[in-house]
Amino acid sequence: MRPKLPKLATLMDGAEEDVLAYMTFPQQHRTKLHSTNPIERLNGEIKRRTDVVGIFPNEASIRRLVGAILMEQTEEWTVQRGRYLTLETLAPICDDVVVSLPAAQRD
Repeated sequence: MRPKLPKLATLMDGAEEDVLAYMTFPQQHRTKLHSTNPIERLNGEIKRRTDVVGIFPNEASIRRLVGAILMEQTEEWTVQRGRYLTLETLAPICDDVVVSLPAAQRD
């Protein structure tokens, strides 16, 4: 296809490293990286929670709400071992050798 679409070929050659970046992850994670389901679920949750408020008084209030939602989701993804990407299985490709989470503290 290179002769027919030289601009596309040039674009793809330049993007090859970015397009294939997921291949550096362990094989068991690759199928999860292909899916956009977690992102779509997160966007749906943000929409659901912001629709409840309706009108925000200022931009800072939107950032606080969405930031809180993102922090909640990060904690959920971190604690749910095996559902998404676990720290233990990512250890071989990480620069930081510490892969365990601190114990959750109860009040």
